[in-house]
Amino acid sequence: MEERAGEAPGLGRSAASKDFRFCHMDLYDSEDRLQIFPEESTRMRREGVQAEMTHEPMRGGVKGKAQRDLGEEVDELVHLYGLEDDHELGDEFIEESTPRIEVSEYPSYMMMGSEQRDWRLTGEAAQGEDLGFMGWGSVGQCQDLREAYRYSHGRASEEYECYVIPEEEDEEEEADVFCVTCKTPIRASEKDQDEHKQHEVTPLSKALESAKDEIHKNMYKLEKQIIEMENFASHLEEVFVTVEENFGRQEQNFESHYNEILEILSQKYEEKIQALGEKKKEKLEALYGQLVNCGENLDTCKELMETIEEMCHEEKVDFIKYPSILVSVSFYTDRLGKFLQTKTDVEISAQPDFEDQTLDFSDVEKLMSSINTIPAPSAPVINPQAPNSATGSSVRVCWSLYSDDTVESYQLSYRPVQDGSPGKEQTEFTMTVKETYCSVTNLLPNTQYEFWVTAQNRAGLSPTSERAVYMTAPCPPIIKSKEIRSCEEAALISWESGNLNPVDSYTVELTQAETPGASGVTESVVGIPTCECLVQLQPRQNYTIYVRALNVGGPSARSEPATVHTTGLYFPLNEHTCHPWLTVSEDGLTVVRNERRGPTREPVPSDTQFTRCAAVMGNLIPVRGRHYWEVEVDECSDYTVGVAFEDVPRQEELGANRLSWCMRHAFASSRHKYEFLHNKKTPDIRITVPPKKIGILLDYENAKLSFFNVDISQHLYTFSCQLHQFVHPCFSLEKPGCLKIHNGISMPEHVTFY
Repeated sequence: MEERAGEAPGLGRSAASKDFRFCHMDLYDSEDRLQIFPEESTRMRREGVQAEMTHEPMRGGVKGKAQRDLGEEVDELVHLYGLEDDHELGDEFIEESTPRIEVSEYPSYMMMGSEQRDWRLTGEAAQGEDLGFMGWGSVGQCQDLREAYRYSHGRASEEYECYVIPEEEDEEEEADVFCVTCKTPIRASEKDQDEHKQHEVTPLSKALESAKDEIHKNMYKLEKQIIEMENFASHLEEVFVTVEENFGRQEQNFESHYNEILEILSQKYEEKIQALGEKKKEKLEALYGQLVNCGENLDTCKELMETIEEMCHEEKVDFIKYPSILVSVSFYTDRLGKFLQTKTDVEISAQPDFEDQTLDFSDVEKLMSSINTIPAPSAPVINPQAPNSATGSSVRVCWSLYSDDTVESYQLSYRPVQDGSPGKEQTEFTMTVKETYCSVTNLLPNTQYEFWVTAQNRAGLSPTSERAVYMTAPCPPIIKSKEIRSCEEAALISWESGNLNPVDSYTVELTQAETPGASGVTESVVGIPTCECLVQLQPRQNYTIYVRALNVGGPSARSEPATVHTTGLYFPLNEHTCHPWLTVSEDGLTVVRNERRGPTREPVPSDTQFTRCAAVMGNLIPVRGRHYWEVEVDECSDYTVGVAFEDVPRQEELGANRLSWCMRHAFASSRHKYEFLHNKKTPDIRITVPPKKIGILLDYENAKLSFFNVDISQHLYTFSCQLHQFVHPCFSLEKPGCLKIHNGISMPEHVTFY
C-alpha cells in the first residue's frame, strides 16, 4: 500500500502535503443505490466518467499500470470484505449481458492507510470537490464512479450498503468456573464482578463432578422407585387376578344355585299339579257314586209309595176275598220296614271346596340361603421354597388352592424346626393375610422354619395344609483380612462362615478399587464349597473383595469389604507356627525376641509349632511364579531367613535338612559370619558389607532362591532348589532382636536379572 501511495504523484497529480488528510470514501454510500439503471444510462454515465478522466494530463500514459493496480486493489478489498461468494446478489439486479464497467482511472491512494478509517464524507469534503476528491471532478461524478463500481461487481443490494473493516476482537474466553448461586458457568474474571461477587463459585470440573454425582444419586433413587412401583404393580396385578377369579367363582356359584332352585321349583310344580288332578278325580268319583245311590233310593221310595198308595185304596172285601192281595201287602210292608230301617246317607261325601294346599318351600329356602352361605374352603396347598426367595431375616411363602373355593383370608402359621433337643418347645406364630403369599420377617438367619396355612371364609376354617420347610438366607461371611495372601497374579482369600448351620456354597465378588463407590462387580467366583478361594487377578491393580454365602433360601448380604493390592507379594506370619519365645506383631509383619530367659524345659513337640528352633513361618500364596520380599534385620543380632516346605521338621534347625534353604547370620566379637545353609552345607562366601535389608527372590519357574543386599543392590547368593511343592518363608532369631518383613512391594530392577 505504501508503494501504491508513492505512485500517486506519477499519475499526473501534484504531491500532497504531509499534513493533508485523506478522507476515504465509501464506494457504496449512495442515496440511489437501489435504483436499477437501464443499460443505456449506465453506458452514458460510464462514458462520461471516462471522458472526465481522459482530460487529465499525464494520465493516459499510465492508464494500463493504474488499471492493473486498481484491479489488484479491488480484488484485495473484495477479499478483505469477504465478498467473493456474493455474486448472486448482484445477479438479481443486473443481467448477465450487462458489461462490466472499467474503473481504470480510480486512484489507488483512496485504498491506502492502515490507520482508523472514516468511510463517511464530512461536510467540508462534500462541499470542496478539489480537496475532497483530489481533482477527480464533482461530487456527482465520484458518485457515478461508485455506482459504476457497484454495478460492475454486482453489488446493488441494500445488504451491502456499507463495508467497514471491524477491528479484530480477541476470541471469547471460555468459562472455567461455575456460579453455584446462579447455576451458570462463568469466566474466572467475572467472579469478582458485582453480579457474582457475593455468590458461591466452584471450579467447573468440580461442579461437573458434583452434577454427575447428583445425577447418579437421582438415577439410583429413580431406579429404587421404579423397583418399588414394579413391585406394587405386580402386587396390584395379583390382587386383580385374585378378585377376578373370586368373582368368577362366585358367579358360577350363583348360576349353579339358581339353576338348581329352578329345577326344584319346576319339579314341585309338576308334583302339585299331579296331586291336584288326583284329588279332583277322587272327589268327582265319590260325588258321582253318591249321586247314583241317591237316585236309586229315590226310585225305590217312589215305587214303594206308589204301591202302598194303590194298596190303601183297595176294599176290605177284596182283602178278605182275595188272600193273595194280603200276601202282597205283607211283602211290601216288610220291604217298607226294611227300607225305613236302612239308614240313608244324606251327607255329602266330598266337599266342593279344596283344602288349603300348604306348599313346602323349605328346601328352596335352604337353597336360597345357601347362595349367600358359602361352604368352608378346602385345604390350601403350600408350595415348596423357590430359589432366592429369602434374606437373612425374611422369607417369602406361597401357596395355592386347587378348588374353586371362595376365601376371605388365610392364616399362616410357622415355627422354627426343632433341632432334636428333648423337652424344648418351639413357639408358634400365626398371621392373617389376604393373598396367597406372604413375606415373613424378623427371622433368624440360616435357620429352617416349617410353615402351614389354612383358608377361611364366613362358613369357617379349612383343614390345615401340609407343612413345608423354608430356610432363611445365611449371615454375611467374615473375611479374615489379616490372613489374605496375594501376589501380582492372584490372591488367596479366606473367611469365616459366620453361620451355625452349614451353607451350600460361597461367592467371591471383585470390584476395581479405582472406582470408589461403584456398585458394579468386575468379576464373580461362584460355587465355592469351602471358606477359602484362590482368585486370579491383574498385576498392579487394587481390588475390593466381597464374599456372600448361599443356601436354598438365596444369597446372603455382602461381607465387609477387604482390599487387595497386586503390586507385589503379600503374606502374613503364621502365629500357629511361632516358637513360644517369639512374638508376632498385630499386623503380622514383625517378629520379636525379647530379652528374657527361656523356659527351664523345651516346649512340647508339635506338628505345627517350632519347638527347638526359635522360628516362625509365613503363609505364602500357593501360586507359582516369581515372588519377592524383603527383611529388615539388625546387624548385631543372630538371625536366619529363607524358605522351607510345609512339612519341615519343627524340632530341627532351619537349613539342617533337605526341606529348607536359608541364610544365617551370627555376630560375635564384632565379626559377622554369613552362611547359606541347605542340608547342613554352606558355600565358602564372604560378605564385606553387612546388609541391613535383605531381599529374597523365590523363582519357581527356574527353581532358584536368591538373596540380595537391598541397600547397595548387591547379589549375595542363589540356591538351585528342587521345589516339587510349595514352600513358605521362614524366619528365626537365635538371640534377642527383631525382624521386620516388607512385602507388597515391586521387584527392583537389579533383581529381575536373576
